[in-house]
Amino acid sequence: MRIHKEGIIIIIVAFLLLAGMNLAISWIIRNSFVQSLFIIAATVMFLLVVWFFRNPVRNVVPDESMILSPADGKIVVIQEVMEMEYFKGPRMQVSIFMSPLNVHLNRYPVSGEVCYFMYHPGKYLVAWHPKSSELNERCTVVIRDARGREILVRQIAGAVARRIVPYARVGRKVLQGDELGFIKFGSRVDLFLPMETILKAEIGDAVLGSRTVIGSW
Repeated sequence: MRIHKEGIIIIIVAFLLLAGMNLAISWIIRNSFVQSLFIIAATVMFLLVVWFFRNPVRNVVPDESMILSPADGKIVVIQEVMEMEYFKGPRMQVSIFMSPLNVHLNRYPVSGEVCYFMYHPGKYLVAWHPKSSELNERCTVVIRDARGREILVRQIAGAVARRIVPYARVGRKVLQGDELGFIKFGSRVDLFLPMETILKAEIGDAVLGSRTVIGSW
């Protein structure tokens, strides 16, 4: 299993902290049964941290007719909205909720050029809150493909997620499936698509980043 670079330091720190706690407990509590319970609990916690930062291989053959999911998770919103940060007009919003057990690496849904990037500090409402897309800490990225079509991807921190690590830079050429950024510990990703997009996904669908087709155009 590959581990993403964003998790290396956290995994090392978690190992040292848990190992130190278990050593301290072994000195304080001489009961071997209790010691075993703490060792098991610490091992489970450590494995969960490692599992969170997994980075599965997702080989992608770019297809300009398809819009791929930027994240692993579950589709919780599909609706027509007025997107006012960049487009200032109607767009189709598709929101993907990522639980702490999902892969949290986000990927570009299409190939093209990054034409807009903005980081917004904000609150930490639960990721499924209707206002989280507007009020939470978030990063907005717009990709323009070779035919001039634009898609907005918004990474949103949730009540548990406290850090978004974006990789987007304006002017950068990207390929479908490239790494867009990482959100640590539970979050949401919103897609804002042209109204003429033919949606292939529905609310409640489980999706995989760079695997599930969200729509076509």
